[in-house]
Amino acid sequence: MRFTESFIPTQREIPVEAENISHQLMLRAGMVQQIAAGVYAWLPLGYRAHRNAQQIIREEMNDVGAQEFHLPALSPAEIWEATGRVAAFGDTLFHIKNRPGLVLAPTHEEVIAFIARAHVRSYKELPQTWYQIQTKFRNEPRPKSGVLRGRQFTMKDAYSLDASPEGLDASYAKQEQAYRNIYTRCGLNFFIVGAASGAMGGSKSQEFMVESVAGEDNVAVCDNCGYAANVEAAQSQTQRVNFATSANESPEEIFTPNIKTIDQLAQYLKVPAEQCAKSRVYVVEGAPVLVLMCGNDEVNEMKLQSALGTGTFRAATDEELAKFTGADAGSIGPLHLKTTMRVIADRRLEGAGGMISGANKNDFHLMRLVFGGNVKVDAYADLRSVAAGEPCVNCGSPLRIARAIEIGHIFKLGTKYSDALGARFLDADGAEKPIIMGSYGIGVERILASYIEQNNDEKGIIWNRALAPFLVEILALNMSSELVRTTAMKLYDDFHANDIEVLLDDRPDVSAGVKFNDADLLGMPLQIICGEKNLKNGNVELKIRRTGERIVLPIDNVLTHVQKSTTAA
Repeated sequence: MRFTESFIPTQREIPVEAENISHQLMLRAGMVQQIAAGVYAWLPLGYRAHRNAQQIIREEMNDVGAQEFHLPALSPAEIWEATGRVAAFGDTLFHIKNRPGLVLAPTHEEVIAFIARAHVRSYKELPQTWYQIQTKFRNEPRPKSGVLRGRQFTMKDAYSLDASPEGLDASYAKQEQAYRNIYTRCGLNFFIVGAASGAMGGSKSQEFMVESVAGEDNVAVCDNCGYAANVEAAQSQTQRVNFATSANESPEEIFTPNIKTIDQLAQYLKVPAEQCAKSRVYVVEGAPVLVLMCGNDEVNEMKLQSALGTGTFRAATDEELAKFTGADAGSIGPLHLKTTMRVIADRRLEGAGGMISGANKNDFHLMRLVFGGNVKVDAYADLRSVAAGEPCVNCGSPLRIARAIEIGHIFKLGTKYSDALGARFLDADGAEKPIIMGSYGIGVERILASYIEQNNDEKGIIWNRALAPFLVEILALNMSSELVRTTAMKLYDDFHANDIEVLLDDRPDVSAGVKFNDADLLGMPLQIICGEKNLKNGNVELKIRRTGERIVLPIDNVLTHVQKSTTAA
Protein backbone atom coordinates (compact mmCIF):
# COMPACT_ATOMS: atom_id res chain seq x y z
CA MET A 1 0.00 0.00 0.00
CA ARG A 2 1.22 3.47 -0.87
CA PHE A 3 0.39 6.56 1.16
CA THR A 4 -0.44 8.49 -1.99
CA GLU A 5 -2.97 5.85 -3.03
CA SER A 6 -4.41 5.03 0.38
CA PHE A 7 -6.56 6.38 3.18
CA ILE A 8 -4.36 6.71 6.30
CA PRO A 9 -5.59 9.77 8.25
CA THR A 10 -2.81 10.06 10.85
CA GLN A 11 -3.25 12.69 13.56
CA ARG A 12 -0.35 13.84 15.67
CA GLU A 13 -2.61 15.54 18.21
CA ILE A 14 -4.30 13.43 20.90
CA PRO A 15 -8.07 13.61 20.28
CA VAL A 16 -10.01 15.08 23.19
CA GLU A 17 -12.47 12.15 23.17
CA ALA A 18 -9.73 9.54 23.70
CA GLU A 19 -10.19 7.75 27.03
CA ASN A 20 -7.08 5.55 27.31
CA ILE A 21 -3.78 4.85 25.57
CA SER A 22 -5.17 2.34 23.08
CA HIS A 23 -8.06 4.65 22.20
CA GLN A 24 -5.70 7.60 21.74
CA LEU A 25 -3.34 5.67 19.50
CA MET A 26 -6.06 4.00 17.44
CA LEU A 27 -7.53 7.42 16.66
CA ARG A 28 -4.17 9.10 16.07
CA ALA A 29 -2.98 6.28 13.80
CA GLY A 30 -6.15 6.37 11.74
CA MET A 31 -7.20 2.84 12.70
CA VAL A 32 -10.76 3.68 13.71
CA GLN A 33 -13.29 6.49 13.47
CA GLN A 34 -16.08 6.99 15.98
CA ILE A 35 -19.46 7.21 14.24
CA ALA A 36 -21.71 7.37 17.33
CA ALA A 37 -21.39 6.60 21.02
CA GLY A 38 -20.04 3.06 21.20
CA VAL A 39 -20.01 2.65 17.41
CA TYR A 40 -16.73 2.65 15.46
CA ALA A 41 -15.77 2.31 11.81
CA TRP A 42 -12.63 0.29 11.19
CA LEU A 43 -10.50 2.16 8.67
CA PRO A 44 -8.15 0.31 6.28
CA LEU A 45 -5.06 0.29 8.50
CA GLY A 46 -6.99 -0.84 11.57
CA TYR A 47 -9.01 -3.38 9.63
CA ARG A 48 -5.83 -5.08 8.42
CA ALA A 49 -4.80 -5.64 12.04
CA HIS A 50 -8.36 -6.70 12.85
CA ARG A 51 -8.25 -9.32 10.09
CA ASN A 52 -4.86 -10.58 11.31
CA ALA A 53 -6.35 -11.21 14.75
CA GLN A 54 -9.31 -12.95 13.15
CA GLN A 55 -7.00 -15.18 11.13
CA ILE A 56 -5.08 -16.30 14.21
CA ILE A 57 -8.37 -17.10 15.93
CA ARG A 58 -9.66 -18.95 12.89
CA GLU A 59 -6.53 -21.07 12.56
CA GLU A 60 -6.60 -22.13 16.22
CA MET A 61 -10.33 -22.89 16.15
CA ASN A 62 -9.92 -24.99 13.02
CA ASP A 63 -6.96 -26.76 14.60
CA VAL A 64 -9.16 -28.14 17.42
CA GLY A 65 -11.77 -29.35 14.95
CA ALA A 66 -14.27 -26.51 15.23
CA GLN A 67 -16.47 -25.82 12.19
CA GLU A 68 -17.08 -22.24 11.12
CA PHE A 69 -20.63 -20.89 10.77
CA HIS A 70 -21.98 -17.46 9.94
CA LEU A 71 -25.16 -16.84 11.90
CA PRO A 72 -27.59 -13.93 11.53
CA ALA A 73 -27.30 -10.96 13.86
CA LEU A 74 -31.10 -10.87 14.00
CA SER A 75 -32.86 -13.59 15.94
CA PRO A 76 -36.44 -14.21 17.12
CA ALA A 77 -37.15 -12.87 20.60
CA GLU A 78 -39.17 -15.98 21.43
CA ILE A 79 -36.08 -18.19 21.70
CA TRP A 80 -34.54 -15.66 24.10
CA GLU A 81 -37.75 -15.64 26.12
CA ALA A 82 -37.61 -19.45 26.29
CA THR A 83 -34.24 -19.28 28.09
CA GLY A 84 -35.20 -16.33 30.31
CA ARG A 85 -32.52 -14.10 28.89
CA VAL A 86 -34.80 -11.33 27.65
CA ALA A 87 -35.25 -10.48 31.33
CA ALA A 88 -31.65 -11.35 32.24
CA PHE A 89 -30.15 -8.99 29.64
CA GLY A 90 -32.79 -6.33 30.28
CA ASP A 91 -32.16 -3.07 28.46
CA THR A 92 -28.81 -4.35 27.18
CA LEU A 93 -30.70 -6.39 24.57
CA PHE A 94 -31.56 -4.40 21.41
CA HIS A 95 -35.18 -4.90 20.30
CA ILE A 96 -36.35 -4.05 16.76
CA LYS A 97 -39.22 -1.60 17.26
CA ASN A 98 -40.60 -1.64 13.72
CA ARG A 99 -40.37 -5.45 13.51
CA PRO A 100 -41.64 -6.70 16.88
CA GLY A 101 -40.39 -10.12 17.83
CA LEU A 102 -36.83 -9.62 16.60
CA VAL A 103 -33.73 -8.79 18.63
CA LEU A 104 -30.11 -8.04 17.76
CA ALA A 105 -28.07 -10.87 19.23
CA PRO A 106 -25.48 -10.03 21.91
CA THR A 107 -24.38 -13.68 21.73
CA HIS A 108 -25.70 -16.83 20.01
CA GLU A 109 -26.33 -19.65 22.50
CA GLU A 110 -30.04 -19.66 21.70
CA VAL A 111 -29.47 -19.74 17.95
CA ILE A 112 -26.97 -22.60 18.27
CA ALA A 113 -29.41 -24.63 20.38
CA PHE A 114 -32.14 -23.85 17.82
CA ILE A 115 -29.95 -25.19 14.98
CA ALA A 116 -28.82 -28.22 17.02
CA ARG A 117 -32.47 -29.10 17.70
CA ALA A 118 -33.05 -29.41 13.96
CA HIS A 119 -29.88 -31.25 12.98
CA VAL A 120 -28.45 -33.30 15.85
CA ARG A 121 -30.36 -36.57 16.35
CA SER A 122 -27.99 -39.14 17.83
CA TYR A 123 -25.02 -39.50 20.16
CA LYS A 124 -23.15 -40.71 17.09
CA GLU A 125 -23.24 -37.11 15.77
CA LEU A 126 -21.56 -35.78 18.92
CA PRO A 127 -19.28 -34.14 19.89
CA GLN A 128 -19.51 -31.05 17.73
CA THR A 129 -17.88 -27.62 18.07
CA TRP A 130 -19.31 -24.75 16.04
CA TYR A 131 -17.95 -21.21 15.87
CA GLN A 132 -18.31 -17.94 14.04
CA ILE A 133 -16.69 -14.51 13.89
CA GLN A 134 -19.64 -12.16 13.87
CA THR A 135 -20.87 -8.68 14.76
CA LYS A 136 -22.63 -8.49 18.13
CA PHE A 137 -24.82 -5.78 19.61
CA ARG A 138 -25.25 -4.74 23.23
CA ASN A 139 -27.04 -1.62 24.34
CA GLU A 140 -24.36 -0.45 26.74
CA PRO A 141 -25.80 2.43 28.78
CA ARG A 142 -22.39 4.14 28.99
CA PRO A 143 -20.12 2.97 26.18
CA LYS A 144 -16.56 4.07 26.88
CA SER A 145 -12.88 3.24 26.55
CA GLY A 146 -13.01 3.27 22.77
CA VAL A 147 -13.46 -0.15 21.22
CA LEU A 148 -13.14 -1.86 24.61
CA ARG A 149 -16.81 -1.26 25.43
CA GLY A 150 -18.91 -0.58 22.39
CA ARG A 151 -22.51 -1.11 21.37
CA GLN A 152 -21.40 -2.94 18.23
CA PHE A 153 -18.36 -5.22 18.28
CA THR A 154 -16.86 -8.35 16.76
CA MET A 155 -16.85 -11.60 18.70
CA LYS A 156 -15.53 -15.04 18.02
CA ASP A 157 -18.13 -17.21 19.71
CA ALA A 158 -17.77 -20.98 19.77
CA TYR A 159 -20.13 -23.61 21.14
CA SER A 160 -19.43 -27.22 22.03
CA LEU A 161 -22.15 -29.88 21.88
CA ASP A 162 -21.55 -33.08 23.84
CA ALA A 163 -23.35 -36.21 24.96
CA SER A 164 -21.82 -36.42 28.45
CA PRO A 165 -20.25 -34.28 31.18
CA GLU A 166 -16.94 -35.97 30.41
CA GLY A 167 -17.31 -34.90 26.79
CA LEU A 168 -17.92 -31.32 27.89
CA ASP A 169 -14.79 -31.47 30.05
CA ALA A 170 -12.75 -32.54 27.02
CA SER A 171 -14.25 -29.86 24.76
CA TYR A 172 -13.71 -27.19 27.40
CA ALA A 173 -10.06 -28.22 27.81
CA LYS A 174 -9.49 -28.01 24.04
CA GLN A 175 -10.96 -24.51 23.93
CA GLU A 176 -8.92 -23.38 26.92
CA GLN A 177 -5.72 -24.52 25.20
CA ALA A 178 -6.79 -22.92 21.92
CA TYR A 179 -7.31 -19.63 23.79
CA ARG A 180 -3.85 -19.88 25.33
CA ASN A 181 -2.44 -20.41 21.83
CA ILE A 182 -4.39 -17.48 20.37
CA TYR A 183 -3.30 -14.95 22.97
CA THR A 184 0.29 -16.18 22.93
CA ARG A 185 0.45 -15.86 19.15
CA CYS A 186 -1.07 -12.38 19.38
CA GLY A 187 1.73 -11.37 21.77
CA LEU A 188 -0.43 -10.67 24.81
CA ASN A 189 0.75 -10.97 28.40
CA PHE A 190 -2.41 -12.58 29.81
CA PHE A 191 -3.61 -14.57 32.79
CA ILE A 192 -6.66 -16.71 33.54
CA VAL A 193 -9.08 -16.10 36.39
CA GLY A 194 -12.03 -17.94 37.86
CA ALA A 195 -15.20 -16.01 37.12
CA ALA A 196 -18.93 -15.84 37.76
CA SER A 197 -21.13 -17.08 34.93
CA GLY A 198 -23.77 -14.36 35.31
CA ALA A 199 -26.61 -14.36 32.80
CA MET A 200 -24.86 -17.10 30.81
CA GLY A 201 -25.45 -19.71 33.51
CA GLY A 202 -23.56 -22.97 33.82
CA SER A 203 -21.31 -24.74 36.30
CA LYS A 204 -17.90 -23.21 35.56
CA SER A 205 -16.41 -20.25 33.77
CA GLN A 206 -12.99 -18.69 33.35
CA GLU A 207 -11.93 -15.32 32.02
CA PHE A 208 -8.75 -14.52 30.12
CA MET A 209 -7.50 -11.16 31.31
CA VAL A 210 -4.86 -8.56 30.52
CA GLU A 211 -3.80 -6.39 33.44
CA SER A 212 -4.24 -2.74 32.50
CA VAL A 213 -5.26 0.54 34.09
CA ALA A 214 -7.74 0.79 31.19
CA GLY A 215 -9.56 -2.32 32.40
CA GLU A 216 -13.11 -2.30 33.70
CA ASP A 217 -12.83 -5.48 35.77
CA ASN A 218 -11.31 -5.82 39.21
CA VAL A 219 -9.32 -9.00 39.78
CA ALA A 220 -7.73 -10.41 42.89
CA VAL A 221 -4.17 -11.54 42.16
CA CYS A 222 -1.62 -13.43 44.24
CA ASP A 223 1.87 -12.66 42.97
CA ASN A 224 3.31 -15.54 45.00
CA CYS A 225 1.38 -18.58 43.72
CA GLY A 226 -0.35 -17.13 40.66
CA TYR A 227 -3.92 -17.39 41.98
CA ALA A 228 -6.18 -14.96 40.17
CA ALA A 229 -9.94 -14.48 40.12
CA ASN A 230 -12.43 -11.84 39.16
CA VAL A 231 -13.63 -10.16 42.35
CA GLU A 232 -17.08 -11.45 41.41
CA ALA A 233 -15.78 -14.94 42.23
CA ALA A 234 -12.56 -14.43 44.24
CA GLN A 235 -12.04 -16.03 47.63
CA SER A 236 -9.54 -15.52 50.44
CA GLN A 237 -8.57 -17.15 53.71
CA THR A 238 -10.44 -14.56 55.77
CA GLN A 239 -11.34 -16.23 59.07
CA ARG A 240 -14.75 -16.85 60.58
CA VAL A 241 -15.62 -14.72 63.60
CA ASN A 242 -16.78 -15.67 67.09
CA PHE A 243 -17.20 -13.35 70.07
CA ALA A 244 -19.16 -15.71 72.33
CA THR A 245 -18.43 -15.64 76.07
CA SER A 246 -20.63 -18.65 76.85
CA ALA A 247 -22.38 -21.42 74.95
CA ASN A 248 -25.93 -20.48 75.99
CA GLU A 249 -26.24 -16.75 75.47
CA SER A 250 -29.65 -15.05 75.30
CA PRO A 251 -30.28 -11.96 73.13
CA GLU A 252 -30.28 -8.61 74.92
CA GLU A 253 -31.96 -5.51 73.49
CA ILE A 254 -30.04 -2.24 73.77
CA PHE A 255 -30.88 1.36 72.91
CA THR A 256 -28.77 2.72 70.03
CA PRO A 257 -30.09 6.17 69.12
CA ASN A 258 -29.47 7.46 65.57
CA ILE A 259 -27.12 4.58 64.71
CA LYS A 260 -27.23 3.87 60.97
CA THR A 261 -23.92 2.25 60.02
CA ILE A 262 -21.68 -0.57 61.21
CA ASP A 263 -18.88 1.90 62.03
CA GLN A 264 -21.24 4.06 64.09
CA LEU A 265 -22.51 1.00 65.97
CA ALA A 266 -19.01 -0.32 66.65
CA GLN A 267 -17.84 3.07 67.92
CA TYR A 268 -20.94 3.55 70.09
CA LEU A 269 -20.61 0.12 71.74
CA LYS A 270 -16.79 0.13 71.71
CA VAL A 271 -16.60 -3.23 69.95
CA PRO A 272 -14.82 -4.40 66.76
CA ALA A 273 -16.77 -3.79 63.57
CA GLU A 274 -16.57 -7.52 62.85
CA GLN A 275 -18.70 -8.20 65.95
CA CYS A 276 -21.60 -6.46 64.21
CA ALA A 277 -23.70 -8.32 61.62
CA LYS A 278 -24.97 -6.21 58.74
CA SER A 279 -28.43 -7.03 57.36
CA ARG A 280 -29.60 -6.53 53.78
CA VAL A 281 -33.05 -7.38 52.44
CA TYR A 282 -33.52 -8.45 48.82
CA VAL A 283 -36.72 -9.16 46.93
CA VAL A 284 -36.11 -12.45 45.13
CA GLU A 285 -38.73 -13.35 42.53
CA GLY A 286 -41.29 -11.43 44.61
CA ALA A 287 -40.33 -12.81 48.04
CA PRO A 288 -38.08 -11.13 50.65
CA VAL A 289 -34.77 -12.72 51.62
CA LEU A 290 -32.56 -11.52 54.48
CA VAL A 291 -28.81 -11.52 53.80
CA LEU A 292 -26.38 -11.24 56.73
CA MET A 293 -22.78 -10.09 56.41
CA CYS A 294 -19.92 -9.70 58.88
CA GLY A 295 -19.01 -6.12 59.77
CA ASN A 296 -18.27 -3.94 56.75
CA ASP A 297 -18.03 -6.84 54.31
CA GLU A 298 -19.89 -5.97 51.11
CA VAL A 299 -22.44 -8.24 49.44
CA ASN A 300 -21.06 -9.51 46.15
CA GLU A 301 -24.22 -9.75 44.09
CA MET A 302 -22.72 -12.18 41.57
CA LYS A 303 -21.99 -14.59 44.43
CA LEU A 304 -25.44 -13.90 45.83
CA GLN A 305 -26.93 -14.84 42.48
CA SER A 306 -25.22 -18.23 42.69
CA ALA A 307 -26.43 -18.73 46.27
CA LEU A 308 -30.00 -17.81 45.36
CA GLY A 309 -30.02 -19.84 42.15
CA THR A 310 -31.54 -16.93 40.23
CA GLY A 311 -30.55 -13.57 38.85
CA THR A 312 -34.03 -12.15 39.41
CA PHE A 313 -33.57 -10.13 42.58
CA ARG A 314 -33.20 -6.53 43.75
CA ALA A 315 -32.58 -4.60 46.92
CA ALA A 316 -35.75 -3.87 48.89
CA THR A 317 -37.04 -0.29 48.91
CA ASP A 318 -37.34 1.76 52.11
CA GLU A 319 -41.09 1.14 52.13
CA GLU A 320 -40.56 -2.61 51.73
CA LEU A 321 -37.98 -2.64 54.55
CA ALA A 322 -40.53 -1.15 56.94
CA LYS A 323 -43.20 -3.59 55.73
CA PHE A 324 -41.02 -6.73 55.98
CA THR A 325 -39.00 -5.90 59.14
CA GLY A 326 -40.73 -3.11 61.02
CA ALA A 327 -37.62 -0.93 60.91
CA ASP A 328 -35.58 1.33 58.71
CA ALA A 329 -32.14 0.50 57.29
CA GLY A 330 -29.60 0.46 60.12
CA SER A 331 -31.89 -1.24 62.62
CA ILE A 332 -32.62 -4.48 60.73
CA GLY A 333 -31.64 -7.92 62.01
CA PRO A 334 -32.53 -11.61 61.89
CA LEU A 335 -34.87 -11.77 64.93
CA HIS A 336 -38.45 -10.45 65.34
CA LEU A 337 -39.06 -9.87 61.63
CA LYS A 338 -42.59 -8.82 60.71
CA THR A 339 -42.52 -11.11 57.65
CA THR A 340 -41.19 -14.65 57.68
CA MET A 341 -38.36 -14.82 55.20
CA ARG A 342 -35.45 -16.97 54.14
CA VAL A 343 -32.17 -16.09 55.88
CA ILE A 344 -28.79 -16.49 54.12
CA ALA A 345 -25.54 -15.62 55.89
CA ASP A 346 -21.97 -15.27 54.74
CA ARG A 347 -19.72 -18.16 55.75
CA ARG A 348 -17.71 -15.91 58.07
CA LEU A 349 -20.77 -15.92 60.36
CA GLU A 350 -21.24 -19.68 60.51
CA GLY A 351 -21.31 -20.66 64.20
CA ALA A 352 -20.51 -17.09 65.29
CA GLY A 353 -21.59 -16.10 68.80
CA GLY A 354 -21.62 -12.87 70.75
CA MET A 355 -22.75 -10.97 67.66
CA ILE A 356 -24.72 -7.72 67.45
CA SER A 357 -27.39 -6.88 64.89
CA GLY A 358 -30.52 -4.78 64.45
CA ALA A 359 -33.62 -5.50 66.59
CA ASN A 360 -36.07 -4.68 63.75
CA LYS A 361 -37.11 -1.68 65.84
CA ASN A 362 -35.73 1.74 65.05
CA ASP A 363 -32.90 2.84 67.40
CA PHE A 364 -32.51 -0.60 68.94
CA HIS A 365 -30.08 -3.47 68.46
CA LEU A 366 -29.72 -6.97 69.86
CA MET A 367 -26.57 -8.28 71.53
CA ARG A 368 -25.40 -11.87 72.15
CA LEU A 369 -26.71 -13.34 68.91
CA VAL A 370 -25.55 -16.84 68.07
CA PHE A 371 -25.71 -17.94 64.43
CA GLY A 372 -27.04 -21.47 64.30
CA GLY A 373 -28.26 -21.02 67.88
CA ASN A 374 -30.73 -18.27 68.76
CA VAL A 375 -30.47 -17.07 65.15
CA LYS A 376 -31.81 -19.55 62.59
CA VAL A 377 -29.95 -19.47 59.30
CA ASP A 378 -31.32 -21.32 56.25
CA ALA A 379 -28.04 -21.38 54.34
CA TYR A 380 -24.45 -20.20 54.51
CA ALA A 381 -22.56 -19.19 51.38
CA ASP A 382 -19.53 -17.20 50.27
CA LEU A 383 -21.20 -13.84 49.67
CA ARG A 384 -18.46 -11.27 50.25
CA SER A 385 -16.10 -9.38 48.00
CA VAL A 386 -12.44 -9.91 48.84
CA ALA A 387 -10.29 -6.91 49.75
CA ALA A 388 -6.67 -6.07 49.03
CA GLY A 389 -4.23 -7.50 51.55
CA GLU A 390 -6.39 -10.48 52.53
CA PRO A 391 -4.58 -13.86 52.53
CA CYS A 392 -4.64 -15.85 49.29
CA VAL A 393 -6.99 -18.82 49.40
CA ASN A 394 -4.19 -21.08 48.15
CA CYS A 395 -0.95 -19.93 49.79
CA GLY A 396 -1.88 -17.24 52.32
CA SER A 397 0.17 -14.47 50.71
CA PRO A 398 -1.45 -11.02 50.51
CA LEU A 399 -3.79 -10.50 47.58
CA ARG A 400 -3.71 -7.37 45.51
CA ILE A 401 -6.64 -5.95 43.55
CA ALA A 402 -5.79 -4.95 39.99
CA ARG A 403 -7.64 -3.53 37.02
CA ALA A 404 -7.84 -5.80 33.99
CA ILE A 405 -9.35 -6.08 30.53
CA GLU A 406 -11.39 -9.19 29.79
CA ILE A 407 -10.28 -10.56 26.41
CA GLY A 408 -12.09 -13.88 26.49
CA HIS A 409 -14.54 -15.93 28.55
CA ILE A 410 -15.27 -19.65 28.48
CA PHE A 411 -18.27 -21.37 30.08
CA LYS A 412 -19.51 -24.84 30.88
CA LEU A 413 -23.17 -24.22 30.14
CA GLY A 414 -24.59 -27.67 30.77
CA THR A 415 -28.17 -28.16 29.56
CA LYS A 416 -29.71 -24.74 30.28
CA TYR A 417 -30.19 -23.87 26.62
CA SER A 418 -30.86 -27.34 25.24
CA ASP A 419 -33.51 -27.95 27.92
CA ALA A 420 -35.23 -24.64 27.19
CA LEU A 421 -35.19 -25.05 23.40
CA GLY A 422 -35.61 -28.83 23.11
CA ALA A 423 -32.17 -29.62 21.66
CA ARG A 424 -32.04 -33.34 22.42
CA PHE A 425 -30.37 -36.51 21.14
CA LEU A 426 -30.85 -40.26 21.46
CA ASP A 427 -28.17 -42.04 23.49
CA ALA A 428 -26.82 -45.56 22.88
CA ASP A 429 -29.83 -47.04 24.70
CA GLY A 430 -32.34 -45.04 22.70
CA ALA A 431 -33.13 -42.66 25.57
CA GLU A 432 -33.69 -39.00 24.75
CA LYS A 433 -31.33 -36.61 26.53
CA PRO A 434 -30.50 -32.90 26.35
CA ILE A 435 -27.31 -31.87 24.54
CA ILE A 436 -24.63 -30.67 26.96
CA MET A 437 -23.24 -27.32 25.83
CA GLY A 438 -20.22 -25.11 26.35
CA SER A 439 -19.75 -21.51 25.21
CA TYR A 440 -16.47 -19.74 24.40
CA GLY A 441 -16.15 -16.06 23.47
CA ILE A 442 -13.32 -13.77 22.35
CA GLY A 443 -13.59 -10.04 21.73
CA VAL A 444 -11.59 -9.32 18.58
CA GLU A 445 -11.38 -5.57 19.17
CA ARG A 446 -10.29 -6.24 22.75
CA ILE A 447 -7.30 -8.23 21.49
CA LEU A 448 -6.10 -5.24 19.49
CA ALA A 449 -6.79 -2.64 22.17
CA SER A 450 -5.15 -4.81 24.84
CA TYR A 451 -2.13 -5.39 22.63
CA ILE A 452 -1.70 -1.64 22.13
CA GLU A 453 -2.13 -1.02 25.88
CA GLN A 454 0.83 -3.36 26.45
CA ASN A 455 2.95 -2.36 23.43
CA ASN A 456 3.45 1.38 23.03
CA ASP A 457 5.86 4.16 23.85
CA GLU A 458 5.78 7.94 23.76
CA LYS A 459 6.02 7.82 19.95
CA GLY A 460 3.16 5.43 19.21
CA ILE A 461 2.27 1.78 18.66
CA ILE A 462 4.85 -1.03 18.59
CA TRP A 463 3.40 -3.84 16.47
CA ASN A 464 4.62 -7.42 16.37
CA ARG A 465 4.63 -9.50 13.20
CA ALA A 466 1.43 -11.37 14.09
CA LEU A 467 -0.90 -8.37 14.27
CA ALA A 468 0.92 -5.64 12.34
CA PRO A 469 -1.05 -4.18 9.43
CA PHE A 470 2.22 -4.33 7.45
CA LEU A 471 5.54 -5.96 8.28
CA VAL A 472 7.61 -3.22 6.62
CA GLU A 473 7.20 0.50 6.08
CA ILE A 474 9.44 2.14 3.46
CA LEU A 475 10.16 5.81 4.06
CA ALA A 476 11.08 7.68 0.88
CA LEU A 477 12.49 10.80 2.52
CA ASN A 478 12.65 13.01 -0.55
CA MET A 479 10.35 12.04 -3.40
CA SER A 480 11.73 14.85 -5.60
CA SER A 481 14.99 12.87 -5.78
CA GLU A 482 15.05 10.43 -8.70
CA LEU A 483 17.41 8.14 -6.76
CA VAL A 484 15.16 8.05 -3.69
CA ARG A 485 11.99 7.62 -5.73
CA THR A 486 13.23 4.79 -7.95
CA THR A 487 14.96 2.91 -5.11
CA ALA A 488 11.91 3.11 -2.86
CA MET A 489 9.62 1.91 -5.67
CA LYS A 490 11.96 -0.97 -6.55
CA LEU A 491 12.10 -2.14 -2.94
CA TYR A 492 8.32 -1.80 -2.72
CA ASP A 493 7.85 -3.95 -5.82
CA ASP A 494 10.40 -6.53 -4.61
CA PHE A 495 8.62 -6.93 -1.28
CA HIS A 496 5.28 -7.28 -3.04
CA ALA A 497 6.68 -9.90 -5.39
CA ASN A 498 7.89 -11.90 -2.38
CA ASP A 499 4.58 -11.67 -0.47
CA ILE A 500 5.93 -9.34 2.19
CA GLU A 501 3.27 -6.88 3.30
CA VAL A 502 4.69 -3.41 2.81
CA LEU A 503 3.57 0.19 3.25
CA LEU A 504 5.34 2.91 1.26
CA ASP A 505 5.36 6.50 2.50
CA ASP A 506 5.71 8.22 -0.86
CA ARG A 507 4.08 11.52 0.11
CA PRO A 508 5.81 14.17 -2.03
CA ASP A 509 5.34 17.28 0.08
CA VAL A 510 5.99 15.97 3.59
CA SER A 511 9.22 16.52 5.51
CA ALA A 512 11.48 13.70 6.66
CA GLY A 513 10.71 14.57 10.29
CA VAL A 514 6.98 14.14 9.76
CA LYS A 515 7.55 10.81 8.01
CA PHE A 516 9.73 9.57 10.86
CA ASN A 517 7.11 10.59 13.44
CA ASP A 518 4.25 9.03 11.50
CA ALA A 519 6.19 5.79 10.99
CA ASP A 520 6.80 5.49 14.73
CA LEU A 521 3.15 6.32 15.43
CA LEU A 522 1.91 3.62 13.04
CA GLY A 523 4.46 1.23 14.52
CA MET A 524 5.23 -1.30 11.77
CA PRO A 525 7.89 -3.75 12.99
CA LEU A 526 10.50 -2.75 10.39
CA GLN A 527 11.24 0.59 8.73
CA ILE A 528 13.36 0.88 5.57
CA ILE A 529 14.67 4.45 5.33
CA CYS A 530 15.62 5.64 1.84
CA GLY A 531 17.65 8.82 2.12
CA GLU A 532 20.02 10.32 -0.44
CA LYS A 533 23.10 10.19 1.79
CA ASN A 534 22.98 6.39 2.23
CA LEU A 535 21.68 5.71 -1.27
CA LYS A 536 24.66 7.42 -2.87
CA ASN A 537 26.79 4.75 -1.19
CA GLY A 538 24.44 1.96 -2.31
CA ASN A 539 22.87 1.56 1.12
CA VAL A 540 19.59 2.03 2.98
CA GLU A 541 18.91 2.11 6.70
CA LEU A 542 16.77 -0.51 8.45
CA LYS A 543 15.18 0.46 11.78
CA ILE A 544 13.64 -2.05 14.19
CA ARG A 545 10.67 -0.25 15.73
CA ARG A 546 10.61 -2.11 19.05
CA THR A 547 14.26 -1.59 19.97
CA GLY A 548 15.10 1.49 17.91
CA GLU A 549 18.14 -0.32 16.54
CA ARG A 550 19.33 0.99 13.15
CA ILE A 551 21.30 -1.10 10.63
CA VAL A 552 22.88 0.19 7.40
CA LEU A 553 22.48 -2.41 4.65
CA PRO A 554 23.43 -2.64 0.98
CA ILE A 555 20.32 -2.19 -1.12
CA ASP A 556 20.75 -5.62 -2.67
CA ASN A 557 20.75 -7.29 0.77
CA VAL A 558 17.58 -5.68 2.16
CA LEU A 559 15.08 -8.24 0.93
CA THR A 560 17.17 -11.19 2.13
CA HIS A 561 17.77 -9.54 5.52
CA VAL A 562 14.03 -8.91 6.04
CA GLN A 563 13.18 -12.46 5.07
CA LYS A 564 15.71 -13.85 7.56
CA SER A 565 15.04 -11.46 10.44
CA THR A 566 12.22 -13.52 11.88
CA THR A 567 12.83 -12.20 15.40
CA ALA A 568 13.27 -8.54 14.53
CA ALA A 569 9.69 -7.63 15.38
